[in-house]
Amino acid sequence: MSVHSARSALDDRIARLRQLAHADARLEGVLLYGSWTVGEADAHSDIEAYLYIQDDHLADFDGPGFLAQLAPLKLSYTNMYGILAVVFDDLMRGEFHLTPAGPGIDEVPTWQGMVHLPRPDDAVLLDRTGRLTQAARQLATFQPPEPVTTAQQLTDELTNWTLMLAHVLARGEIARAHALLHTVIAPQQLQLCRLLRNSTAHWLTPSRALEQDLPGTDRHRYASTTATARDQDVRTAARNSWRWSRDLAAEAADRWTIHLPHELHEQISNRLNNPR
Repeated sequence: MSVHSARSALDDRIARLRQLAHADARLEGVLLYGSWTVGEADAHSDIEAYLYIQDDHLADFDGPGFLAQLAPLKLSYTNMYGILAVVFDDLMRGEFHLTPAGPGIDEVPTWQGMVHLPRPDDAVLLDRTGRLTQAARQLATFQPPEPVTTAQQLTDELTNWTLMLAHVLARGEIARAHALLHTVIAPQQLQLCRLLRNSTAHWLTPSRALEQDLPGTDRHRYASTTATARDQDVRTAARNSWRWSRDLAAEAADRWTIHLPHELHEQISNRLNNPR
């Protein structure tokens, strides 16, 4: 399938979702989110939406049955985040929040700073009362994270989690250290790096479009923090990771008024360099 036809498939599925939603009186609103709403959808994109169900119909709303009208389903289940996840017969993924309309729509404006809908009227596929459109329009302006408090939070997080990493390595739990390094520490490093580079558009998924968003020197530093799950590889990556965290923290401290616990940072370095 070509990129063009895949994009057309997503557009067609969104159009079909709009049609089905308008025909189902139990739905008060439908709001898209994700790559399509920010103009970044491609051949590999998912379809992601909130289905705002009238409160008194939520318990008997058959989500998989409704979504099977879009296309046949190969997989349908409630994932670890409580979201209805599906795989359609063409291998397009979907994530759908089945949400009570009353409190659910009221919550949308609280997403400011986390969700950006540059074309809110396009993201709203159904709005029977006008509430959802009004709420979504409050997300039209991108709000980057506040730098000072965010930088302080991230530097503190990196300090805390890297100390845990040092303890885990000293215990000899290489697989656990590998997971901690890549799934907890690395995303926070990338967020701090993005904050410093004024590149926060992909804040919630900081590895997204990394190759286009960050300069080569940062990409090289990030690569040096990755490793196979082998003892010496993970220990080397951990030391590289902490050096990068400290360099990012120092850069943040030079730019903004944040506190760095230098003595603790040195102690962590010593732990990583002399684990036993």
